[in-house]
Amino acid sequence: MTDAADKPLAWITGAAGLLGHYLIQTAPRFAPGFRVRGWSRADLDILDFPAVRRAFREQRPALLLHCAAMSKTPEAQANPALARRINVEATAHLAELAADVPFVFFSTDLVFDGQRGGYVETDPVSPLNVYGETKAAAEQIVLRHPRALIVRLSINAGISPTGDRAFNEQIRRAWERGETLRFFTDEFRCPIPAVVTARVIWELAQRGVTGLYHVAGSERLSRLQIGQLLAARWPHLNPRFEAMSVKDFPGGPRPPDVSMNCAKVQALLSFPLPAFSQWLREHPDEPL
Repeated sequence: MTDAADKPLAWITGAAGLLGHYLIQTAPRFAPGFRVRGWSRADLDILDFPAVRRAFREQRPALLLHCAAMSKTPEAQANPALARRINVEATAHLAELAADVPFVFFSTDLVFDGQRGGYVETDPVSPLNVYGETKAAAEQIVLRHPRALIVRLSINAGISPTGDRAFNEQIRRAWERGETLRFFTDEFRCPIPAVVTARVIWELAQRGVTGLYHVAGSERLSRLQIGQLLAARWPHLNPRFEAMSVKDFPGGPRPPDVSMNCAKVQALLSFPLPAFSQWLREHPDEPL
């Protein structure tokens, strides 16, 4: 029997976030050959480069999964300088530290402008907001890493440690407060459960896969369709919602269709990426 201390160490930044949390929680099931060390901002501020460097050299991780980011679009839009420091500069620093080990970086479907949907990995990026811009810039840096895996994600569903990171958590909280939500009929994403994303990442990382891949659910859904699915799951909340067009959104520009084609990664996986509606039907007791 292998002692846990003999297992290679995987570092996971953003441990208090949705995906970081699921990667840590699912490691014993999907990556039993690794021991994991999750870092939240309270544990280690990724903007404190000297502290990060010291910790990295002391612990010598064999794999780095970089989930930490300023990922809420409105926050990034309001503070572009900080978004760039976190999403670009800290990523560049970590990639440099991890030059000799596999480095997994998480990007977003929001690197696209959403004018046509069905995006493949070779399509040119054209982000409409600061968050997408910083992730696109970070991608270019990480692509130079010899053992990098870059994963563009769609919206992920699940339960985060803070209870407010996943789109479903935000919707549920609003309905618990008795709010009436407005869902777009003409904005499309490919939602996926975070537990499935974690399984994908662990499978790819353990096989040493490198390059750029799209990872999302196999179903293109409008925001309205997503809201309808969640309303059907939570009838006890008396969910109230209205339909609206993204063209009537009073805020900044929103990409209407950033659905992604995941055929490239699907060809490597041992299991099918699920449709979100199918997964909800098959997992009625999964916390959401």
